[in-house]
Amino acid sequence: MTTIKRGLKATAVALALSTAFASAPAFAAGKLTISSPQDPGSWDPIDTFLVQWAAVATNIFDGLTYRGPDLKLVPGLAESWEELDEGKRIRFKLRQNVKFHNGEPFNAAAVKFTFERLLGEQGAKGPQRSNYISIESVEVIDDYTVDLKLKAADPVLLTKLAGYGAMIVPPKYIQEKGEDNFNLNPIGTGAFKFVSYQPKVDIKLEANADYWGGAPKLSELQFRFIAEPATAVAELQAGRVDLVIPPTIPIGMLPVIEGDNKLEIVSVPGPTVDALRFNTRDGITADPKVRKAIIMAVDRATIVKSILAGQASEITSFQSALSFGFDPDLKAIPYDPAGAKNLLAEAGVKTGATLQIDIRGNDATMNEVAQVISSYLSMVGITATIKPYETNVLLNDIIPQGKTGAMFQQKWGGWTFDYDNTAYSMYHSGEKWNPYDKDEKLDKLLESQRPLTDRAAREKILREVGAYASERALELPLYNSNAIFGINKRVKGFIAPPDNRLKLTDVTVE
Repeated sequence: MTTIKRGLKATAVALALSTAFASAPAFAAGKLTISSPQDPGSWDPIDTFLVQWAAVATNIFDGLTYRGPDLKLVPGLAESWEELDEGKRIRFKLRQNVKFHNGEPFNAAAVKFTFERLLGEQGAKGPQRSNYISIESVEVIDDYTVDLKLKAADPVLLTKLAGYGAMIVPPKYIQEKGEDNFNLNPIGTGAFKFVSYQPKVDIKLEANADYWGGAPKLSELQFRFIAEPATAVAELQAGRVDLVIPPTIPIGMLPVIEGDNKLEIVSVPGPTVDALRFNTRDGITADPKVRKAIIMAVDRATIVKSILAGQASEITSFQSALSFGFDPDLKAIPYDPAGAKNLLAEAGVKTGATLQIDIRGNDATMNEVAQVISSYLSMVGITATIKPYETNVLLNDIIPQGKTGAMFQQKWGGWTFDYDNTAYSMYHSGEKWNPYDKDEKLDKLLESQRPLTDRAAREKILREVGAYASERALELPLYNSNAIFGINKRVKGFIAPPDNRLKLTDVTVE
């Protein structure tokens, strides 16, 4: 198998740093069509945690900062910033002469509106608010200077400002048109402007000729929502789709793309990790001995080698090696079927005990992995059934409401490349992704590292969190996947982002 890895270049960074406006539309009459496996359902930045939202919306919205495919943080809508008051105040100098797509001016008032909305009643309805609670208030100094006053120093905040909930939104448009309208008709300052949205079908964008970073080279973008991997690959082969983005392409279909001389595979290491998390509240998996036994029953090395064809690596905690807080010395719970049987016996679990594994129905690779895990569990006396759900149902209802089976799939992008973003969401009491577990020690550990500016001290605590989560066996850690893109060779200038946040300003289609 030939895997093509394109270097993480600074093309997008150069665009982010540019302040020159295009004097005339510079884009070519080109259209790029992209297959995305999931419709996020809302385009409001505060409503989402989904990587598939970011794949689209990175082209519509901008943040105060920007992080490109090379993972370096650079200025976005803020030209510069400085930390004051021992990190408890950050002053941003904003770009001038930037407009939202509806002509509304971008200024300090828009920044204040964005964060007060995020931290207020509207933001409380979505999953992003907890990432920004270190912000106490927003103070406008002048039209193009704004201070974020923090409750405590937040060493990850500047990275968080580059994505998701921190994307700057237009105050007047939202106030006049309403929240429901904004969900379906997004307006930002980005390189592409919203044209139309058909739920479950597609979203269409057009070039913003006045983009502050320089006009895009394409005239149109279309993101088609194709949940079925085989259909997405067939559309790529037929030329009706130019790019298929992760996590669509099953490993088993890579040879189909590689065998077509019009197409290629682009694969880059990314932050996305997969695990089967446990219901720690109900049933046999409420017992940590049972959870450890299940982990010991599964040969993850064989899964990575045989099913994932090496396009992933094993994980010992729910993070990738790219994550700040990753501990290379943390030992995995070993594959040990005999030990698993002994633990199950100690826990009083009889042969023939049953459990349910909930997965995303359109994730063909996880479906195959879950079947293999079911076989491993049968060897230690547990009968596992696999229940596929439509992805949005699993993520927005089944998991947050605590209605899962004993085990449930969690795929997490870790987009900040900092373990805090994952661990706080997964383990802190009351968080959306933690419907079952309450652990005072974990809560205190997670809270204690957030305000620390001493990187070594933070890293030590984050490693302690990973070790403690492993000791409690809160999930069956599986693998860190490569980000795999299927692409038509007529697409030029595409740089594969590890976090799937596509910045398509410099792409062309021949």
